[in-house]
Formats: sequence, C-alpha cells, structure tokens
Amino acid sequence: MQHLDVTVLEQALAWADEGQTVWLCTVLSTFGSAPRSPGAMLVAVQNGAHSGSLSGGCVEEAFLEALGRGEHAANVQVVSYGRTAEERSRLQLPCGGSLDVLVEHRRPTEQWRAHLGQLLDALRGQHRLTRVIDLESGLCSTRPYAGGADTVVRSAGHLEINLGPALRLLLAGLSPVAQACGQFAKALGFEVIACDPREEAAAMPIEGVTLIPVLPSLYIANGGCHEATAVVALTHDPKIDDLALLEAVHTPAFYIGAMGSKRTSEKRAERLRRIGGLSPADIERLHMPIGLDIGSRTPAEIALSVMADVLRVYRGKARRAL
Repeated sequence: MQHLDVTVLEQALAWADEGQTVWLCTVLSTFGSAPRSPGAMLVAVQNGAHSGSLSGGCVEEAFLEALGRGEHAANVQVVSYGRTAEERSRLQLPCGGSLDVLVEHRRPTEQWRAHLGQLLDALRGQHRLTRVIDLESGLCSTRPYAGGADTVVRSAGHLEINLGPALRLLLAGLSPVAQACGQFAKALGFEVIACDPREEAAAMPIEGVTLIPVLPSLYIANGGCHEATAVVALTHDPKIDDLALLEAVHTPAFYIGAMGSKRTSEKRAERLRRIGGLSPADIERLHMPIGLDIGSRTPAEIALSVMADVLRVYRGKARRAL
C-alpha cells in the first residue's frame, strides 16, 4: 500500500467524525496499463471534495461527475471503466487500459468509523488484515490476514481486500543524498521518516518530512520498522550508519542498505561481524554498496539508484533480471 492510502483513510474518518456520508472507492483490478495498482483508494463526499487517486485523473473525473448527478446510491457496487473503445477514448486511459472499482456508499455510523479505525491501524502499524465486503448486503468486516500474494480476491457474492503497512522509507541520518532520496520517495507514495540527532541535520530540510532528532538506531529499536519499511543509511558516519544497520537486521524491514564504495562496504561488513556480532546471514541482508550501478555521481543520481533498488527488491525482481 502507498502512504497516499493512509491519507485517504484519515480523510474518510475525519469526514465520518463530522457526520458526513462518504463514498470510498477501491481499485479491484486493472487491465493493460494503469497508473495505480489494485488496492488503491479514493474517498469523496457529495459536494465533490475528495482525497486519493484511482488512475491519475481521468477516472476520478468520471466518478465525481457521476456522483454529482446522484449516481452511486447503492451501498456497494463494482463499476468498470475503460471496457469499451468509446470509454477508453473518452477517459483517455493509457495504452487501452481499463479497471474495475469498488464503490462503497457509507453513512457515518459508529460501526463505519470503527471499521475505518481498524484499516488505519493496519496501514500505520506492523500487521496485515483482510477486509471482507458482502456485495449483496453491503456489510463489511475485517479478519486476520491469512496469507496470499493477491491484494484483491473476488468470489461469488463477496470481496476480500488485503491491507498491510504503507510503504515507509526510513532515512537513517541526513545528507544531500538522503534529502534527494526523501524527495523521490515522497513522489513515489512512501511515508518518509528522517532520524538524525546532529545539529547540522536541521539545515537539511525535506519538504513534507519531519525530522526526528534521535539516533536512527533508537527509533528502529523502539518499533520503527515494519515489513514494508526500507532503511537507508546515507551519511558516511559510522556512529549513525553502523548502529542503524545493527538494529535494522533484527526487524522485518524488506530493504536495508548503506552508502559507500565496494572497499568501504567490505570494511563495514567486517566491522559489523567483529564488533556487532552479525552473522553471515545478517550481512547478506544488507545492500552494500547500496543502489543499482548506473554510474551515479551527483546526490540526485545516487538517490535515483537507491530508490530504484528499493523498488526492485519490493517488487521481487532479481538484479540479473534487469
């Protein structure tokens, strides 16, 4: 899930707390080229105010226009966009793509607010759950996640939508490369957290990211990493980088990396084995040198290589497959 979906659910809950009826839309499946994946969400109210994205613009406009005409009054329904040539042309869906969207019409009941709270806890926290929606009655519930790679499972009469923690990038210390990584990650929909207790870190702001003035290792040790977290150490300061790596290997973070040349990385690995007591398996988890080898030189180029490698690992793509 993307951090954008956390924002969607936060807005949905805020509107429900105000007593407003909302329409929650979830992408169920895509065909051809589509900007957002199954599970992506948008929430709207009757006057057209909305948060989130389904396709990057065209489908959102079509949905809001229909909402303004009084459509989508059913409790739940599945709406298809771009299935016909005329629709694809009108909506300007890329590469002939199409998508199915679950549209939920939800009133601000206590049960609905509690349900939104459960979903937010899953996206903010360290656990996964499954939404179950009955397409006939409109009833929705949650249950513990039972495994499986698919975000959406469709069967007769009901849907199952798996939710988990939103993608998080933990910047273990700030530097020009870390600043650029944070900017790229925000654009990619990550939640970005920056930790650095040094005075000079305050002079390296990242728009939309709050600096937490503590050692990254302390933040990690106190539960700062979940299974959708990428930890990147980009300072060249062993007091920052090494301590963060030592803590991160004991978390479910899907990516842990540190910047440095091949020789520097070899020295760091030996240091972490000798002083930190890391096992060969622990060292194997660390991406050192960090990033893809694309000949990067500037901070922005290095950050691009780092974020490309983070996404490669998250998507399960081997380096040799590139």
